[in-house]
Amino acid sequence: MTRQHLRLLTPLALLGLLAGLADLGHGSASEDEDYYMQELLTREQYNQVQMLEKPLGSIPEHQNPAKTERAGAKSVKTDNKKAEKNKKIALKTANSISEGEGQYDAVKEECPPMGLETLKIDDFQLHASSMKRYGLGAHRGRLNIQGGLYEDDLYGGGWCAGRDDPLQWLEVDARRLTKFTGVITQGRSSLWSSDWVTTYKVMVSNDSHTWMTVKNGSEEMIFSGNREKEIPVRNVFPAPVVARYIRINPRSWFNKGNICMRAEVLGCPLPDPNNYYHRRNEVITSDNLDFRHHSYKDMRQLMKVVNEMCPNITRIYNIGKSHSGLKLYAIEISDNPGEHEVGEPEFRYTAGSHGNEVLGRELLLLLMQFMCLEYLSGNQRIRHLVDETRIHLLPSVNPDGYDRAFEAGSELSGWSLGRWSNDGIDIHHNFPDLNSILWEAEAKKWIPRKMFNHHVSIPDWYQAKNASVAVETRALIAWMEKIPFVLGGNLQGGELVVTFPYDKTRSQGVTREQTPTPDDHVFRWLAFSYASTHRLMTDASQRVCHTEDFAKEDGTINGASWHTAAGSMNDFSYLHTNCFELSMYVGCDKFPHESELPEEWENNRESLLVFMEQVHRGIKGVVKDIQGRGMANATISVEGIGHDISTGDLCKNPKCFCT
Repeated sequence: MTRQHLRLLTPLALLGLLAGLADLGHGSASEDEDYYMQELLTREQYNQVQMLEKPLGSIPEHQNPAKTERAGAKSVKTDNKKAEKNKKIALKTANSISEGEGQYDAVKEECPPMGLETLKIDDFQLHASSMKRYGLGAHRGRLNIQGGLYEDDLYGGGWCAGRDDPLQWLEVDARRLTKFTGVITQGRSSLWSSDWVTTYKVMVSNDSHTWMTVKNGSEEMIFSGNREKEIPVRNVFPAPVVARYIRINPRSWFNKGNICMRAEVLGCPLPDPNNYYHRRNEVITSDNLDFRHHSYKDMRQLMKVVNEMCPNITRIYNIGKSHSGLKLYAIEISDNPGEHEVGEPEFRYTAGSHGNEVLGRELLLLLMQFMCLEYLSGNQRIRHLVDETRIHLLPSVNPDGYDRAFEAGSELSGWSLGRWSNDGIDIHHNFPDLNSILWEAEAKKWIPRKMFNHHVSIPDWYQAKNASVAVETRALIAWMEKIPFVLGGNLQGGELVVTFPYDKTRSQGVTREQTPTPDDHVFRWLAFSYASTHRLMTDASQRVCHTEDFAKEDGTINGASWHTAAGSMNDFSYLHTNCFELSMYVGCDKFPHESELPEEWENNRESLLVFMEQVHRGIKGVVKDIQGRGMANATISVEGIGHDISTGDLCKNPKCFCT
């Protein structure tokens, strides 16, 4: 049976994607709040206020109550009958679009994002009427782009016009005829400024000289924009418009701020086989996989399908439950699932510790499908990997957070909705800070007399029932202690880089500092093995996702030299277990549209496989005593490396113990 025949048998047509929309509304956040907490608070506030408001919708200019003299809009004289008729047309064709809510009827035609956020649209395709400075130029007007820490940073958090008047615009050149169906906007990402556009017009053109304003019937439409700077607002046009260029023309803005915005354009490129730009950027996958976003139920069903297709090499189990009671499912892929074999290393991939970083979750679901199909089709590389490794894939560490982001949707979940667990904890940085314990012991010269330089114990306070530890974190720790993992990777989102320990700076009060482990050379190689085989991470021509050019460092960085973080999963894994753990930031867009998933799979597929294969590097074996019996918890030291490891005790043969 051929590989293609096997794929025809794949029952992966599961339930459809639930398209939820974000809750939006009024209010302004404190200017110096952390972005994540700021959005969390404003969403809670807006959900309460929204219930008291009457929806306004995207309406013709002469009916817009937000129209001001500053916007330069002239009053329109109409009789009562005409006004009533236009009002009915507006409400019907706009499908009662709620201002700031983005709620639309299913009859609305909607195309996927063109790629401002994912960088498919390059900087040369973005233009503006003016800019406040280069760091706030048109090239920064991308949905969810994050600004630098300082107000005058080279990497600003959006496009800001050089003047505040209704003649300003942000333009996208699609480089081919495109069917435009809508626009998504945000305010400027900044800790110090509050800038966003409250209403705007949309104009299109085929030559960039003659422009036509999007209308509702015969009336030019003014779309309702943002009420704060972080939560995205989507507006869908009454009918699709075909053009090459599209402009967003702000008409009013926050009265204590300036004209600034981040945006995404919804559009479907029309067929044009002669278009050079399209052919150059097109990425096509040959893998017949289930490329869509999966709800919790869909994820569970897909894992079941994979298990049924490959029952001899897969096993589904759970490591615990989330705060809301959802099981944390994992799938094991091995020639003898359920058994730890002598000399066969244990490997893990986890994803979704930040629930809104969805790409990693989908990549692991694609990976388990791919490995099952390739194993059945006789792919020798995959067969060798499965036969010689015990692989564990945990696609959703934080299913509660994912559900919140999934409900809002890929473009409307913003930068942080669903990041935390249900009890407000960042799971990835919720582990005990063993770095400080080790470094203090080293400073007091307790090692190795009073304390070992490895398998650092978890402090008692952390294990107390009233400690601020997520149930998901406790489940992860129990899993890490139970299985003798050798190598692991956790998939993150929002950047293109691989980070390695330590994640916490050794110098107190320093936010960024190179802080290597004793195994730094190994970690650097492991990080490079993933980054160098990724399609984009080491591409010098790839523009930065936000503010850091990681391509200059070969797509890798020591975690502490990027930003310090105590209690990370990577540091804990290294100091408490034998497992070397790294973080892979697999894409600029945390929650890409499902139309982007095939390309993201192509970007990461080879990297996912190559990194797994690194688990077989180095020395492995069995430690026995003089009588030939296996020794558990024997310490193994390597001269010149101040970090030891211990033998495990989960071998298939009870008489021996392996590392």
